[in-house]
Amino acid sequence: MKRFAQTAFDLLWPPCCESCGEPSRDPVCAACRAAMPLRTADGCCSTCGKTLLEGEADRPGDGATCRRCRDEPPWFDAARSAVSFRGPARPLVHALKYGGQTWLAGVLSTWLEGCWLAHFADERPDFVSSPPMHPLRRLRRGYDQARLLAAALAHALGLPCECGLVARRRATPTQTRLDAEERAANVRDAFAVVPGARERIVGKCILLVDDVMTTGATLGALSRVYREAGAERIICMSFARD
Repeated sequence: MKRFAQTAFDLLWPPCCESCGEPSRDPVCAACRAAMPLRTADGCCSTCGKTLLEGEADRPGDGATCRRCRDEPPWFDAARSAVSFRGPARPLVHALKYGGQTWLAGVLSTWLEGCWLAHFADERPDFVSSPPMHPLRRLRRGYDQARLLAAALAHALGLPCECGLVARRRATPTQTRLDAEERAANVRDAFAVVPGARERIVGKCILLVDDVMTTGATLGALSRVYREAGAERIICMSFARD
């Protein structure tokens, strides 16, 4: 009966790919998986992970650093993203972030896990965390997509997930239409360590996870709070890079 009911349900509402909408038994079809714009270390800043423009690196070859990281070193030690924010990746992020498809956090975390193994397999973080969402925004949305991603990746890597050590002290406008300087100003002093949490941060290696990284302003501001609270090493990861 259960198999019959599932067959009938599939006939009425056939399962489809969450990215392209074509019929698919898998949440992301084989075509979209094949077209996923994976990011590699080639041609990227060895610190922040952004794609280097021609002549932008401070030195050629492996270990090249962008001018921004050279002139203003970020508060994190390294940052990487699993895919570029285009093609099949974009609708998946939108479905998770705005469409209420919270179960997609587990799907997207598989790319994050692959990115981790490719770049940081020798690292040993003490816990995984994410940029905290303001309570009012979380109330309106009903969930925190970055926290869901962090929890899914922490589970995959067998690490604790500690998303309650830092809070967002003020509501900030969305970063979507802001340039790099405006993004940095928007999240400046937006985070603070919650009372009694500092002792759980001192000397720790922390993995920070977000859904999309653009200029790195949010993860940078959060990294500063953790660093000033005594964190020893901070690694940032996002599913997509804009």
